[in-house]
Amino acid sequence: MTQVNAHQPCSDCNSSDALTYYETSTYCFSCKTTRPLDKQGIQENKRTTMSLVTTTFEKPPEDARPKTIADRGITRSTCERYGVVEDNNNYWFPYHQESEVVAYKKRAKADKKFSITGAWRDATLFGQHLFNKGGKFVTLVEGEMDALATYQMLGSKYPVVSIRNGAGSASNDVKNNYEWLDSFDTIVVCMDNDEQGITASNHIADVFGSKVKVFKSTPEYKDACDYLSLGEEKLFFDKWWQSERYVPDGIIDGSTLWDEVSKPVEKSIVDYPFAGLNKLTYGIRDELVTITAGSGLGKSQFVREIVHHVLNNTDDNIGLMFLEESTKKTARSIMSLHANKPLHLPDVNYSVEELRESFDATLGTGRMYLFDHFGSTSIDNILSRVRYLAKGLSCKFVFLDHVSIVISAQGSGDERKSIDEIMTKLRMLVAECGICLFVVSHLKRPDGKGHEEGAATSLSQLRGSASIAQLSDIVIGLERNGQDDDPLERHTTHVRVLKNRFSGLTGPACRLLYDLDTGRMIERKDEEENVL
Repeated sequence: MTQVNAHQPCSDCNSSDALTYYETSTYCFSCKTTRPLDKQGIQENKRTTMSLVTTTFEKPPEDARPKTIADRGITRSTCERYGVVEDNNNYWFPYHQESEVVAYKKRAKADKKFSITGAWRDATLFGQHLFNKGGKFVTLVEGEMDALATYQMLGSKYPVVSIRNGAGSASNDVKNNYEWLDSFDTIVVCMDNDEQGITASNHIADVFGSKVKVFKSTPEYKDACDYLSLGEEKLFFDKWWQSERYVPDGIIDGSTLWDEVSKPVEKSIVDYPFAGLNKLTYGIRDELVTITAGSGLGKSQFVREIVHHVLNNTDDNIGLMFLEESTKKTARSIMSLHANKPLHLPDVNYSVEELRESFDATLGTGRMYLFDHFGSTSIDNILSRVRYLAKGLSCKFVFLDHVSIVISAQGSGDERKSIDEIMTKLRMLVAECGICLFVVSHLKRPDGKGHEEGAATSLSQLRGSASIAQLSDIVIGLERNGQDDDPLERHTTHVRVLKNRFSGLTGPACRLLYDLDTGRMIERKDEEENVL
């Protein structure tokens, strides 16, 4: 295939020089897009219709002259300033490299199709050659007509330039002309008032930071030409002066925060069911709470106690994702807490009436939603279910027991990476959905005495990744010596706060005795009042 012209701009990916024209088609070496040419060498693309960039430098006909562009309200003197001329069919916009015209953009009057001729890749911003480096203001707009209109409405006093190929080229154009633009104290960005223009404004602002002011148009005006053609020069001028200094997302002026800091400190949504734990945590808020312990030391039972307490002390919906047991087992275990009987065990006596009453008071409230997880424990599936529980079913509290089984189901072999992924996304869901999310996680086996023998828990023992500790707002460790000779100690769980982002208070919180008859965890009364 014969190459006709190379190093041309691509309107698909906005590359300034990756497009090559061949006899019958174009190919972009950046975005890998191929597009056919018609008999006239016209390439149809997503944004506009651009003619073949010819190897010869086509220039305006000799009779082309600067003229008033009446339908836009642009005067002849403005056109003369920018070197814009017109013939019977086209407007000709010159592009320069320093003082030399190196290319033209030819725009048809009839259908607004345009073509480019000359060394386009060498061209700077439209109008850039007119203004020396440095100064107080430069205004950056989206098109040649807007440049003319803006310059005119600003009283022909301030530099105005345009990017070359619409909003899509903004990022590349400003980077290619960074030194010149950066020489000005303030860059007023005045892109079109549409989605593409807003995106382009943000991209430009990200490049130049606080040097940028963004023109804020009212909805009825799309661009500068609209203001001029409708006779609203003064309104445009006023809004230009009122352009707002760009502030990146997430940066807040501290002086604006009085209304926030003057409010009382946010109270918890609900307390924990155990007084000692509340002394350290100040209750439950919109947080990511991780509960951890060794295997078989009562993590799930501890979580159920919190579930039951939340059910009875709020009006909020609750989502339950207990991945190591069936929904029947989960349901029976929650009902047991209301009945004060371990209904999930086979040798416990109860009547049908007791069972029904326990069901009505828990699952039957219509506020509890369980996840039937059979065969569905991929990270994406778990995350989508958490989001649905929160947003689709209005669950303020979601309990995930446990995250380790999600990781083991991936089969990727990279446990740390998988845990990083899911914990990061879970933390984002907490912020996005405004929920309290309880996550159960396993511990690594410590050196020496095991957790089943009462070994203390620590953040460093969290299995798989430091991200669990880093991303959790609160981490609660459970400790119990299941081999102790003393039955009282054998059935006592020591609750330790390992991390507490809210108050900073950590350490032993309380001791919980498991009652074999009722199946409940009860805070031991012989605990000292001050655990700190």
